[in-house]
Amino acid sequence: MYKLIIVDDEILVRDAIKSQMNWTEYGFECIGDCEDGIEALEFMEREQADVVLTDIGMPFMDGLELTRELAERHPDAKVVILTGYDDFDYAQRAVKLQAVDYLLKPITSVELGTVLARLRQDLDSQRNKEQDYEQLRRQLAENMPLLRERFLEQMMTSPMTDRQKREGLSYFQIGANGSQWIELAMDVDEFTWEYSSSIADQQLIRFAVYNVVTELIGSRQDSSVYRDCENRVFALVAGDDPRKLMETALQLAEESHEAIVSILPVKLSIGVGLPARLREDVTCAHRTALAALEYRFVIGLGTIIPLSDVEARERPEVLSVVAWESELVTKLKTGTPDELDEWVDKLFKAIREHLFPLPLCQLYLQRIVLTLMHTLYELDHQAARPPGPRSDPMEELALLGTLDEAQAWLGELCKQAVAKIRGLRDSQSDLQVNKALEFVKHHYKDPDLSLISVCKHISMSPSYFSVMFKQHIGKTFVEHVTDIRMEKARELLALTSMKSYEIAYEVGYSDPHYFSGAFKKHQGDTPTEYRQKSTMKKA
Repeated sequence: MYKLIIVDDEILVRDAIKSQMNWTEYGFECIGDCEDGIEALEFMEREQADVVLTDIGMPFMDGLELTRELAERHPDAKVVILTGYDDFDYAQRAVKLQAVDYLLKPITSVELGTVLARLRQDLDSQRNKEQDYEQLRRQLAENMPLLRERFLEQMMTSPMTDRQKREGLSYFQIGANGSQWIELAMDVDEFTWEYSSSIADQQLIRFAVYNVVTELIGSRQDSSVYRDCENRVFALVAGDDPRKLMETALQLAEESHEAIVSILPVKLSIGVGLPARLREDVTCAHRTALAALEYRFVIGLGTIIPLSDVEARERPEVLSVVAWESELVTKLKTGTPDELDEWVDKLFKAIREHLFPLPLCQLYLQRIVLTLMHTLYELDHQAARPPGPRSDPMEELALLGTLDEAQAWLGELCKQAVAKIRGLRDSQSDLQVNKALEFVKHHYKDPDLSLISVCKHISMSPSYFSVMFKQHIGKTFVEHVTDIRMEKARELLALTSMKSYEIAYEVGYSDPHYFSGAFKKHQGDTPTEYRQKSTMKKA
């Protein structure tokens, strides 16, 4: 039920209006009447009415002045002007001020009822809007912590104008207790429970980490806590003195780390960023905190890493990746597995000494892996396929969590590469030796057949071929050619009547006397003696 008052200097008019209307039918209650504007204002101070029916012409304060005062003091009140024809211009002016309608005297119940019905609709609509707004306001208050988190995450990770940042910081009252802040970046490295866990278990533990940090740090007036889409937890601590601010941040990091690992089955790393001016570069604190956290790849998991300490460390001269790439190629082609292990150890020792940030570590290791793959490609295009279990070694490298893991992974990758290279060489050696054997088989009759001619045919150096041939066949190239020629000579001596000198020419000897001496040395008999013994066996 809405409240209404009547303002008119004539009591008969007021009584007539009150008596002729069934107010409840229209959803109204007439709570009073006044004889002039001053009395009406005093009444409104005591009891707020939703609608004011007022005459224009009244002593002390007329309807026009009353309308103006109501617009300032009670802007939600609806004013309806009651006027005679002589006051029509005044009524129009009142409508321009705030009056929602006007009625010409004398008014009828039908006319007033029509106005009241329309006013009720307007008031109902206004009340519904106010209720909706109040509900939204309550929901906003309930969700303010979440909205505050989302704003912080968006500010740190997404494009946002300086004005949007300033307005958001002011609205959510972030950093109100200081001109600078430091951010702590916290991330679960691994879960330490003994039993197998589900994704739901892991999410529950991550949420518990967030709750612990919220209780320890988020409850402070100078601090804010939020999470990002990767379930990392960030804590912002504000202050004015950079040195004291850093001391506070380190203390909070220690307390949070101790509390979390003592009650939750996790290994946790915390990166402590550098102080940043709140109003000048609000994302600097976030970038430096993440940079500190990334050093866990080199320093190790489960630690608190202040970026200021890392950057203050002395480092060796610039590491030349070109030199390491060149040495890797040599080790892959000529080194032993033990030599490669030693090379990998030296590489990672150098990386640790330089204390590279994660992106630079990954860049160095990517170049090393590319060199390894390119070396395999040079030897055989098919061999360039990754020796590891994944199709993309770069993808596998990106999943490694620490430098120790990367060292073990690269060491295994190098071992697999060496094994593949050896397999390629063995396969190629078999192919080359078989080509040489086939060449000898078809050219043993040629007196000019030699190590040089065979190596020229298979495009290989004589020294390397000699070693490879003996490794595969078990005897020297000359011994093999001699065996082939002697075998053919024995066959011709036993099965034909060819002369000894003819056989010498037939099996590749241009000097029959040299052939006879070589045959006796190889067989133990001269060609003539061998033929005689063969004939006797047949007989």
